[in-house]
Amino acid sequence: GTIDVWWLYDDGGLTLLLPYILTTRSQWSNCNLRVFALANRKDELDMEQRSMANLLAKFRIDYSDVIVIPDVAKKAAESSRMEFDQLIEDFKAKSNVEIDKENEGVVISEAELLGQREKTNRHVRLRELLLENSRDASLVV
Repeated sequence: GTIDVWWLYDDGGLTLLLPYILTTRSQWSNCNLRVFALANRKDELDMEQRSMANLLAKFRIDYSDVIVIPDVAKKAAESSRMEFDQLIEDFKAKSNVEIDKENEGVVISEAELLGQREKTNRHVRLRELLLENSRDASLVV
């Protein structure tokens, strides 16, 4: 099996440490550890891969592969966007309905959707990449 670790931001190494600790247990001992990291720009791929390999070596974590994902900022596929829109449809504010205090934290306004458009695209795109790269993994962290 495989344990895939998605290093989305620097959390001090906890995201790497927990899966590594799991591999020391008999149930997960035969699993390979693959680490996925995000690169800000395509010209930083090699540097990011070396940096992640150095971090893993510093923590003495055995890994089978370090994969740097270059295109996380790319626009998500239309099918993924439609799936997201369908998922939140029941929570979107209707244009003629005001958001009252009772439903304030439950209902998503159009202004919120527009304000969070880039962040939403990043998360939808990460989902695409996760499904594409880690579909067959035994565990994804």
